[in-house]
Amino acid sequence: MTSEETFARVLTAETQTALDRAVASTHRHEALFSDRAFHIKQSAVRDVFDISIRPGLISLAGGSPYLRSLPLDDLGVSAQRIVAEHGLEALQYGAGQGMEELRIQACEVMAAEGITDADPADVVITTGSQSAQDVAAKVFCNPGDVVLCEDPTYVGALNAFEAYEVEMHALPVDSEGLVPEALEEAIASLRGQGKTIKMLYTIPSFNNPSGVTLAARRRQRIVDICARANILILEDNPYGMLRFDGNPLAPLRAGNPHDVLYLGSFSKIFAPGVRVGWALVPRHLHRRFYLACEAVVLCPSPLTQMLVSAYLRDYDWRQHIRDSRVLYASRCAAMLAALSDELPDGVSWTVPDGGFFIWLSLPAGVDTYPLLYEAIDAGVVFIPGAAFSPSDEPSSKLRLAFSAVSEEDIAEGVRRLAPVLRRAMERAAG
Repeated sequence: MTSEETFARVLTAETQTALDRAVASTHRHEALFSDRAFHIKQSAVRDVFDISIRPGLISLAGGSPYLRSLPLDDLGVSAQRIVAEHGLEALQYGAGQGMEELRIQACEVMAAEGITDADPADVVITTGSQSAQDVAAKVFCNPGDVVLCEDPTYVGALNAFEAYEVEMHALPVDSEGLVPEALEEAIASLRGQGKTIKMLYTIPSFNNPSGVTLAARRRQRIVDICARANILILEDNPYGMLRFDGNPLAPLRAGNPHDVLYLGSFSKIFAPGVRVGWALVPRHLHRRFYLACEAVVLCPSPLTQMLVSAYLRDYDWRQHIRDSRVLYASRCAAMLAALSDELPDGVSWTVPDGGFFIWLSLPAGVDTYPLLYEAIDAGVVFIPGAAFSPSDEPSSKLRLAFSAVSEEDIAEGVRRLAPVLRRAMERAAG
């Protein structure tokens, strides 16, 4: 595949709805599509992941955890034992809410973050937190309802919510995260327009893609604003344990059991391939949320649940997280140093204290989407910023990920990226 073909393939993320309708209109089955089907967009992130496997490319795109430090041989023995000794349970249908042992263990993980009052009865095991976002949209949102989110925000959540024909309203973020005053103003403005606001979707710790963390002093205020307005908070916290200093900030859910629906995931603290996450649901909302989950997957995989339980029970998962923090902190520092050494004046970036990502801002007038194919020609891949916004406007931002890349490749990848950005800035200026 040529770089031009690659570029064209990635750009379809912006025009997929129009293309889908054009293609569908040539076939009699076009009339069978729901309106909702045309709100399901092709993911630019998934496209770039596919591109990233090209030999010779350095991918600064994928937000993947480092897995080589896991006890893979021992986990292989654990998996073999699960099938050999508990195969009739592991390979059979299971409980729709998830296995009790894993729900108890999820509460232990949350307690390490600061949620000390979680009850396993209120936990629903999910097929990753992505499926929980989809279920939340299904359960709480009608077409035309508003979901508030940070700008930028997780592309998977945008896709999940927009598929249900909701209006995503992006809120400004500064170096301390979501701005409470902007949240209050948006609520008043939207309600003045007759809009129905159902949820605030937020990634308060090491936001994907920006890496920004909501300051501790703002957290309760955000909850209080939403509680007064009867807006449910959907807190997505896959990176919370990965604060570099080892002291995670208490989640919004801590101390707010009635107003926050909390989403956790084993993808970043164990392994994404198991596709296991969980939702801690306010008790008065639990039944409908659980039934909606069951309607989608019937039951989460008993086999993968048992593997995650074995990992949490039989291995030192806390030490693995401590080791991961050290590794990610070192790689983040390597990327920050490379950016400082290589990038031209006029480019700025966030400085995260945890997670996987750094967010670059180029001068206004630079569209980072077309730069992707130039970067591919130069041997490096990133994610354009437009993927992380509900707006259709061009973006001068881009996301870099340091989590799964060696320090040597980080330095070389930034070195390859720098002239691409420099030329783009020169074109925009001249």
